[in-house]
Amino acid sequence: MRINKVKTLAVIAATFGTFAALPAHAGKTLDGIKARGQVVCGVNTGLAGFGAADSAGKWTGLDVDICRAIAATTLGDAEKVKYVPLNAQQRFTALQSGEIDVLSRNTTFTLTRDASLGLNDTAVTYYDGQGFMVPVKSKIKSAKQLKGQTVCVQSGTTTEKNLTDYSKAAGLNIKPVVFEKLEAAENAYFTGRCIAYTTDASGLASTRNKVAKDPAEHIILPELISKEPLGPMVRRGDDEWFAIVKWTIYGLLEAEEYGITQTNVDALKATSKDPVVQRILGTSEDTGKLLGLSKDWMANAVKATGNYGEIFERNVGPKSPLGLPRGVNNLWNKGGLMYAYPVR
Repeated sequence: MRINKVKTLAVIAATFGTFAALPAHAGKTLDGIKARGQVVCGVNTGLAGFGAADSAGKWTGLDVDICRAIAATTLGDAEKVKYVPLNAQQRFTALQSGEIDVLSRNTTFTLTRDASLGLNDTAVTYYDGQGFMVPVKSKIKSAKQLKGQTVCVQSGTTTEKNLTDYSKAAGLNIKPVVFEKLEAAENAYFTGRCIAYTTDASGLASTRNKVAKDPAEHIILPELISKEPLGPMVRRGDDEWFAIVKWTIYGLLEAEEYGITQTNVDALKATSKDPVVQRILGTSEDTGKLLGLSKDWMANAVKATGNYGEIFERNVGPKSPLGLPRGVNNLWNKGGLMYAYPVR
């Protein structure tokens, strides 16, 4: 009896392994992308470091590079992206309606959004928190000094609700001044309509660098009043596309962890003896077929955008105009929160 049971379990395990290794069906979203030859990516209307177009119409930013990496994994060309700028109110409708394939627009993952919008959170690309910016001349050093003060905020965001919650919990009676568009909220703050401006801390740094006449005249207060895990979202109902976007992000993180960079990716494909590196770059195993992609899907992404660390440093890191520290967005083995599922 015991021998038969062991044989039965072995057959089940072997059968499951066979099914698990079958190539994935491409899925309707990927089919559409291949048919049109473009990934349609929803991005911010203009947030320096994350998603913004220059005067020539060239898009750059951390969120933009995620779009480019997805295009590289799916189409083999990071330039095959159509960028659709969306404000906070438009973004979810655009994804729900099928106007865009993926929303990569500094969007916070929350229970309400995950459970009620018909959308899936993929993977976190930036851990943030909500803060406040005030003029240096206000002499305000702490958010607790904002009692009874006006604060500019954009509507249709987690920022608006967080501000209300914080004000109530701390008994500050803060007076929100609400604007539909980001640019309107920023302009109101810089023209003195509000004593403070609130959004994600990364957004504050971006706004100060891009909009302020003299960034040194504005300080970001030390308190963070919320958790803001930001990342791309996709529609529910297409598990294959969900997996592609998620694993593109994990692959960029794994590439950083194992030292695969934009400059050495080709050399490592030819010379690396590390089994993990070989697997990520598709030289020993074809993980791409499990996602409906080519064997070199991740090599294409890293060659186009660099690994996650390179994307971070180029767009928002200490040497970029935003000058943000890596902090909690460092890899898990360097004191941060970035911990990718293994590509295997």
